[in-house]
Amino acid sequence: MQNYSEDIKKMGKLAKEASKVLRTLSTADKNQLLLAIKEELINAKTDILSANSIDVADARAGGLKEAMVERLSLTDQRFNEMIQGLEEVALLSDPVGEVDAMWLNEAGLSIGQKRVPLGVIAMIYESRPNVTVDATALCLKTGNAVILKGGSDALTTNIALLKAIDAAIEKQGMPVGTVQLVKTPDRDFTKQLLSARDAIDCVIPRGGAGLIQFVAEHSKVPMIETGTGNCHIYVDEYYSIEKSVDIILNAKVQRPGACNAVETVLIHNRIAPELLPTLLTSLKASNVSVALCDKSWEIAEASNCDLSSAWHATEVDYQTEYLDFKLAIKVVDSLTEAVDHIDNYSTGHSEAILTDYYEHAQKFLASVDSSAVYVNASTRFTDGGQFGFGAEIGISTQKLHARGPMGLKALTTIKYIVYGTGQIRK
Repeated sequence: MQNYSEDIKKMGKLAKEASKVLRTLSTADKNQLLLAIKEELINAKTDILSANSIDVADARAGGLKEAMVERLSLTDQRFNEMIQGLEEVALLSDPVGEVDAMWLNEAGLSIGQKRVPLGVIAMIYESRPNVTVDATALCLKTGNAVILKGGSDALTTNIALLKAIDAAIEKQGMPVGTVQLVKTPDRDFTKQLLSARDAIDCVIPRGGAGLIQFVAEHSKVPMIETGTGNCHIYVDEYYSIEKSVDIILNAKVQRPGACNAVETVLIHNRIAPELLPTLLTSLKASNVSVALCDKSWEIAEASNCDLSSAWHATEVDYQTEYLDFKLAIKVVDSLTEAVDHIDNYSTGHSEAILTDYYEHAQKFLASVDSSAVYVNASTRFTDGGQFGFGAEIGISTQKLHARGPMGLKALTTIKYIVYGTGQIRK
């Protein structure tokens, strides 16, 4: 180990030793471990929800905005979804050990690409205590040890979750370092953790722009960047007003604190006079405040819309991932202008076009360079569960190794296996 704190040295050593065992486990062994964790979580449900209520009360008392408190809250439904996620991951096909391809070279060697675990994964994330369980499930299913660093606002909940997870790990005879939780909010500790190249094989940050930037600046460990979600919906010149409003409301209001929530709506100028009044009325009824471009403001005024919760949009509004009941709206003259706007302001997460034109849909799909691009659907579907991956460990907005919702396969790499019959190279 290099010159890290004793705590990091200990965590790294335990994780490395655990990873040697985990990578040799059968699929049946890993599934049994996941189901054992499920049972321990169910047994500890009262304690876990009680711990979460403490975190939620502290967050509200500390002035955390309600959309972020919503991300932190662990309701009965979300607890059940966590449990269901564990069950679903246990049922998923195990990528570890799969041989992606096999071929013979000129020397008669049989060469294959075999799926193997990454090793030790450090997961650094904010709020959302369900990530603690999702990350644990996905890492263990793929034979990886994991070090979890959740946000300080969810620490009480995460400690309660890890108590149950540790109980299952011990009962199943798994190594102590299989799943570990960082229990200090000290940023210097996190910086040291991000420098521990000899202890950690991959770091995955999941959270807002500040967290992503912090990890990107300080990590010496290879990183899979799960980016922020400045997501867009473009309403083309001909599309149903009713469907447009329904999709936009879903994408903004269902979970405004989610990274796949829409933050800017672009509207073609031909449909804007008809769509905007209905949309603004519906947004107002859902307590969504809006930043309007000059053209959309003119249309809203001419239609006698209530602009009491609106303001004139600035450059900053188009750059912002609100994660709140706020939305930027801009009227554009063409599909090309909409695509240009997305190119300039998107974080590469999720974008959608609402259109009845097949050609426009295909041009949008080809032109927009984000990890998920939709035609006539809400951006809220960018999610591992919705994509059929079971629980997800994050949504990657980078292009190397993994992109979009990351399921099991994204937590593996390949090694080459080579069978010979005594060949030597000439």
